[in-house]
Amino acid sequence: MLLLWVSVVAAWALGAPAPGAGEQKRVAAKAPNVVLVVSDSFDGRLTFHPGSQVVKLPFINFMKARGTSFLNAYTNSPICCPSRAAMWSGLFTHLTESWNNFKGLDPNYTTWMDVMERHGYRTQKFGKLDYTSGHHSLSNRVEAWTRDVAFLLRQEGRPMVNLISNRTKVRVMEKDWENTDKAMNWLRKEAINYTEPFVLYLGLNLPHPYPSPSSGENFGSSTFHTSLYWLEKVSCYIVWAQSEIILALHQLDLLQKTIVIYSSDHGELAMEHRQFYKMSMYEASAHIPLLMMGPGIKANLQVSNVVSLVDIYPTMLDIAGIPLPQNLSGYSLLPLSSETFKNEHEVKNLHPPWILSEFHGCNVNASTYMLRTNHWKYIAYSDGTSVLPQLFDLSSDPDELTNVAVKFPEITYSLDQKLRSIINYPKVSASVHQYNKEQFIKWKQSIGQNYSNVIANLRWHQDWQKEPKKYESAIDQWLKTDMNLRAV
Repeated sequence: MLLLWVSVVAAWALGAPAPGAGEQKRVAAKAPNVVLVVSDSFDGRLTFHPGSQVVKLPFINFMKARGTSFLNAYTNSPICCPSRAAMWSGLFTHLTESWNNFKGLDPNYTTWMDVMERHGYRTQKFGKLDYTSGHHSLSNRVEAWTRDVAFLLRQEGRPMVNLISNRTKVRVMEKDWENTDKAMNWLRKEAINYTEPFVLYLGLNLPHPYPSPSSGENFGSSTFHTSLYWLEKVSCYIVWAQSEIILALHQLDLLQKTIVIYSSDHGELAMEHRQFYKMSMYEASAHIPLLMMGPGIKANLQVSNVVSLVDIYPTMLDIAGIPLPQNLSGYSLLPLSSETFKNEHEVKNLHPPWILSEFHGCNVNASTYMLRTNHWKYIAYSDGTSVLPQLFDLSSDPDELTNVAVKFPEITYSLDQKLRSIINYPKVSASVHQYNKEQFIKWKQSIGQNYSNVIANLRWHQDWQKEPKKYESAIDQWLKTDMNLRAV
C-alpha cells in the first residue's frame, strides 16, 4: 500500500500557475479544488524536527517534498473550540468571544466554506468540526466559569498509561475511519462528476485519544495513551487517512487540480514541562503543523515566517479568487507558498511578523496571551497579579527552559507594548471574568438549591464531597465581588 502511495510522486506533475492579483475576477469554475484535513492535538514540531521520530509519518514527508511546509505555524487558542472558531472565522479569539470549549461561533456564522459555496464551489465536510457552541461537557463548562474562584479542585487522574490493548485491532478510532470512508466515497461518487470546483473538509479526532474500547478498561480517559501500541495505531491511521485521500485524488485525475492542506487545532504537551493536555503557550501545546501542496504551490519549500490558524480563512478565499474581507485577523498564505515565491524578505509586508494566541478556558485562573515574533515568544498573564510574564528566545532556547524576561527588560517592555497595540488584554480579561460569572449564575439559578450536589458529582467530586460548605462559601464570595451581577 505504501509503495503504491509513494508511486503517486512519479505520476504527479504540478501544473497550474499560482493565483495572482490579476486573477481576482476569475470565475469559480477555473479555480482549483481544495481538500483541508485537520487533526486534533498534533504537535507541529513533529513535521520538521530531526529528532521527532517516535511516530513515523511518511505522508508528512510526501507533502513536504511536493509542497510547502510552514515551520512556525501556531494555534490562536490552545484548546479545541476556540481554535477552530478562529480557523473557520478568520478572527482572533477575543473577536469571536469564543472563551472556552462550550462557547464558539454562532451556528449560523458565515464561514469561509459558506463564502466559497456562494461563489460557485461545491462543498462538503466530514468529521470533527467543533467551532460552534455547546459540544462539551457540563464539567468543562463549570470548570471554565469558576476558574477564578479561590479554590483548587482536582480532576480525574491523568495521564493513563496502564492500558490492556487489543493488539490485533487496527481501526482504533472507528469514527475517524468511518468519516474517512465517507470522504473517499464522496470524492469517487459525487466530486468526480462536478463541473464546478469543490472544497472538502475532513476533521480527524486522532491523535487525540477519544474513547476507543480496544484500548482496554481506561479507554474513555481523555488523555494521551503513551504506550507504543497507541503510537503505532495513531501512525498507521494518520498515514492511511492521508494516503487514501491523496490516492483517491490521483486515481480520479483530480490531484493536479486540487490544493491539499493539512493542519491541526492545537498541539499536545505529552509530559513536556511535566505537563499533559494543551491549554498552554509552550511550543508542544501551541505549535501546529501546516502543510500545503497542489497547483501553484511551490515544492520542497520551508517557510519560517510565523503564521496561524486565522490565516486559513483568507487563504481559502484567495485560492478561490474571492476578494478578501477587510475585517479579517488573518492573511492569505498563498504569497508565502506560491511558485513565484523568491525569498522571505520580498514578501515580508504580506503577513505581519507576529502571531497572537490567547487562552481563557478551564484549568487556569489567569487569561494567557502569547505574542510570537521572529525568535521571541512573549507570554503575559493579565489577571494573574502574582504571575510574572515570560520571555523565551526560541533561537537559543527551543525547549523554553529559561525565562529571560527579567534579563531583557527592554525587549519585554517592547513586546508587551506591541501586544497591547494588538489587543487590550486587561479589558479582554475583564470581559471574560464578567462572562464567566454571568454564565455560572444563570446555570446555578437553573439548577436551584441542588447546584452543590450537581457539582459534587462532576470531575471534582473527590474534594467537593469532603467539604461542600467550604467550596460553596468560596463560590458565594466570588460572586459577591461584583454587585452588578445581582441583576442577572
